[in-house]
Amino acid sequence: MDQQPITLLSLGFFENHFLQDIGAVVNHEFFFPVNIKEAHLDLIEFYDAARKQYNGNRLLKEVDAFDSPESLRIIGLFSVDLFVPILTYIFGQAYMGGRSGIVSVYRLSNERYGMKPDNAILLDRFKKEVVHELGHTFGLLHCHAPTCVMRSSTYVEDIDQKDHSFCAECRANLKLD
Repeated sequence: MDQQPITLLSLGFFENHFLQDIGAVVNHEFFFPVNIKEAHLDLIEFYDAARKQYNGNRLLKEVDAFDSPESLRIIGLFSVDLFVPILTYIFGQAYMGGRSGIVSVYRLSNERYGMKPDNAILLDRFKKEVVHELGHTFGLLHCHAPTCVMRSSTYVEDIDQKDHSFCAECRANLKLD
């Protein structure tokens, strides 16, 4: 019997090689095939004009409702600035033990912090955040191990200090359906 894939749902403007690199690390960490799909979503209804950001909670619900019955998990990939009401911004979020999550590249680029662009760093950060949010969908909580991909990240510097992979304890606790 074929394994159900993890679907990466591109809802931003990403180059194919960028998405393929994300898919490769997801496949390596979770041992499931990865499908990459493009979808279009009118983001205006998710925009909060007062904050000048997009509501992550509402976008997560939208991705969760995406009709993809063949998918084991689905992660929506965005390029807009995300927030949840209790935080100034988020890199991503997921339903704990659920089917879906979202990640945005918006706050992961060096240019946001006054540094020169670096696509390799941007891709590296995005990979880690996608694996992190998928980890939540497979039941993992935040980890305290300094280099574990499941360590919480408030700033991009936190992401830079992590690996793409799980520590031994998180790997053991990973509930791969």
